[in-house]
Parts: sequence; structure tokens; C-alpha cells
Amino acid sequence: MEVTEQKLKEFDGSDSSKPIYVAIKGRIFDVTAGKGFYGPGGSYCMFAGKDASRALAKMSKNEEDVCGSLDGLSEKELGVLADWENKFEAKYPVVGRVV
Repeated sequence: MEVTEQKLKEFDGSDSSKPIYVAIKGRIFDVTAGKGFYGPGGSYCMFAGKDASRALAKMSKNEEDVCGSLDGLSEKELGVLADWENKFEAKYPVVGRVV
């Protein structure tokens, strides 16, 4: 499945009939199993329906960091992102790609 960033926003947990998706480096993970974290009111709900790469790399929940841009990230931040990506791969299925 390939979706645009705009279409990805539809999978933010606001519609309980749809799964919850979070993208990392353009790969979309179905995080519905973690809806307590990623669903409305969850501690990571700001990542739902978006590419959260930059925010995860920076360990940030700031809205301006919730995007797919890796520009200007340090080696350490890229390492943190790789750790997050590994955690997601172990826990959630990849269902598509942001185009």
C-alpha cells in the first residue's frame, strides 16, 4: 500500500473503524495494537497518522518535530531513530509506504 502524507492523516485514531498508522522513514507501521499509546489521549497520540521520524530521533513530542525530515540530525539522533525503528519492526507490522 502506498499513501500520501495527506491520506496517512486519516489513520490517526480519530475514526475507531480505521487502523492507527505511524510512519518511520517513510515506512508505515500499523500501531493499532498499541492504541493506548498512539490513540486519542495516548502519550504518543501526536505521532498517529504521521511520519514521526524526526520527533523520534530527537526524543521530542513537539508538533514541529513530528515530520519525516531527517535534515540536520546528528549521528546520535540518527542512532536513536534506528533504535526506534528496530523496536517498531519487532512489535508492529509494516503495511505500506508514504509516497
